[in-house]
Amino acid sequence: MSAHERAARRRGPMFGPHLAIAVALLAAPLRAQAPAPPSWPDTFLGRLEALALMQTLNAEILASRSATASLEHWCRDHQSVADARVIAQVVPDAARTPDASQRERLEVSAQELVRYRKVQLRCGSRVLSEAENWYVPGRLTPEMNRLLETTTTPFGRVVESLEPYRRAFAVTHLWTPLPDGWERDPALVPAATGGALAIPDALFEHRAVLYTRDHKPFAEVREIYQRAILALPARSG
Repeated sequence: MSAHERAARRRGPMFGPHLAIAVALLAAPLRAQAPAPPSWPDTFLGRLEALALMQTLNAEILASRSATASLEHWCRDHQSVADARVIAQVVPDAARTPDASQRERLEVSAQELVRYRKVQLRCGSRVLSEAENWYVPGRLTPEMNRLLETTTTPFGRVVESLEPYRRAFAVTHLWTPLPDGWERDPALVPAATGGALAIPDALFEHRAVLYTRDHKPFAEVREIYQRAILALPARSG
């Protein structure tokens, strides 16, 4: 064995432990930035409070002209963040063509252009909603189309000068902390586990058509509201 080989053996595998340490140091800030999932006690009161909050936001969005504005109010009033502004993180290369029923709701022909945009609506590091949007660019201004194609501005903020309003045609509860009929039959209430309440990613879904002040449909949205909307301290044990 040469002197070079003996020296290499004494040093051990090149970069082995040093590379592992470097990777760990680089990954630590990323782990620190990841938002913790909402933690609610798996008790009757914990479930009841989570249900009440979900129903509150659901009703606010249904009564609102803008889901973006509702989420910003929610973020400001219920979640401790320095900036309650919602941004739209665009999912790249997403594409879905509208079907015949969507074109009928948008009142467009089979030949008229309908664009698609998929985003995550974020408040700080938290994803509050995942939204799909089919919109008619010919019913928007050139500046609105530019913003939608090139920026992270939420759709509701882009089109607010149209004074839009929403008509929901489908609302689906994807998860409920308490089962149907719990208020009539206490036996339906899940027993407390003493641990944290298991909350899925998706809580409820809205599908709606957006109209201009002149009652012209210009977009259809599908919004799935995420568990981060419950990322606030539970009031009960």
